[in-house]
Amino acid sequence: MILYATKHGATREISQRIAEKIGGAQMHDLKHEDVPDLAQFDCVIVGGSLYAGTLRKEAKAFVAKNADVLRAKKLGLFLSGLDMTNGHKAFEPNFPAEILAAAEAKASLGGIFDPKKAGVIERFIMKIVMKSSGYVSTIDDDAVSRFVEALKS
Repeated sequence: MILYATKHGATREISQRIAEKIGGAQMHDLKHEDVPDLAQFDCVIVGGSLYAGTLRKEAKAFVAKNADVLRAKKLGLFLSGLDMTNGHKAFEPNFPAEILAAAEAKASLGGIFDPKKAGVIERFIMKIVMKSSGYVSTIDDDAVSRFVEALKS
């Protein structure tokens, strides 16, 4: 089961890539879909996008509400964001310590900036920070593969 929270769709794209590598995984958007009973799944993956270092509220709320169940599962956590250099530092402030300790795989897997899906302020920030106003993808397929392999072992 892959559960994700996304703003513009990059985290959904990453979830799809994970699902393809796992084969047959169900995916659910935490913002728009009801989540099935977690008891029927051995492995649960939770991912969310980061904005200014903060995980999407839907992912944070889901993890907080389901912490006891998640700790008993094979658990994977991933973050989506353009900054691949410091993504690993974002886990600690965004997930409870007991969830981080229970996770068998944690990874920052990259992100996407699509100016067609971004607002005026987001486009302005990208132009200043990234020196780009066009489409940018930092999704790391090798990191996605390593993440999936860590969960399979």
